[in-house]
Amino acid sequence: MKLVNYRNKNSNQMERIGFILDEYVVDVQDAYKSMLQAVNKNEQLEIIPAEPDLFFKIGTPAIERAIAAYDFVKKNQEELTLLRMEQRNIIFGPPIRNPQKIICVGRNYAAHAKEMDSDIPTYPVLFAKFANALIGPNDPIEKTSFTEKLDYEGELVVVIGKEAKHVKREDAHHYISGYAIGNDTSARDLQKRTPQWLQGKSIDRTTPIGPWIVTTEEIKDPINLAVRSYVNGELRQEGNTRDFIFDVPTLIEFITSLITLQPGDLIMTGTPDGVGFGMNPPQFLSNGDIVTIEIDKIGKIENKVMDAQL
Repeated sequence: MKLVNYRNKNSNQMERIGFILDEYVVDVQDAYKSMLQAVNKNEQLEIIPAEPDLFFKIGTPAIERAIAAYDFVKKNQEELTLLRMEQRNIIFGPPIRNPQKIICVGRNYAAHAKEMDSDIPTYPVLFAKFANALIGPNDPIEKTSFTEKLDYEGELVVVIGKEAKHVKREDAHHYISGYAIGNDTSARDLQKRTPQWLQGKSIDRTTPIGPWIVTTEEIKDPINLAVRSYVNGELRQEGNTRDFIFDVPTLIEFITSLITLQPGDLIMTGTPDGVGFGMNPPQFLSNGDIVTIEIDKIGKIENKVMDAQL
């Protein structure tokens, strides 16, 4: 199932949680209500809130009920056509707009570490990103005038489904609710001017996430997913998650030995080689550039770079 944060272009509707059904969007709460009415159940609906961040903070229980609603609507499409909304009338936001934590992993592909002139790490290189940086899968990336070296980084994003503390590697899959695409857009000049990377990584409205969260019944193991990045249609990055230095279970085990993760937290798992900084000569993003990130079994996000307005 593909879960989206959506709102209708033609109304003042607040963002809501939905799922993709063929070429349509269906509201999760409306689908769940229809399912309960069909089986004459008077169950409490609070377990499926309409607001996306609240939905993902509940985590696995909410997703399990959403999957049941999805299956119900899919089996009864002819009777439930009024629930369907055409995607051309919908705006997608970042699936989770305000996660409690965004944990990012640096240098998680050996070839990328090499192009950044870095050693292969012995332990996962972790840094933080904040929610102010997040934008939707088609929103503009806002390039501040404080950087001249804005770069792209296509990444697999892991979404946590329940509280995770001291998780063993072999149990890690029980704590994942799904996967998305992210672009860890980085201001290299700001990132490199101090030993800490934060200032180059959390600039307002620079990190697109989406286009949806693909739940784990569709991607049981992210072991062999191709990751591709394009700038203005030119292929720049082409990697695969099988080349991770630290795979997803290892990252979850390591992170949760230090930090308790909560439902809705995000892990950005690192980027393959081919970033602009590593090219000869380096090629950074400019106003008007189009950045497209694709990952197998998930889809793509596409964002235009625009000069930020002060």
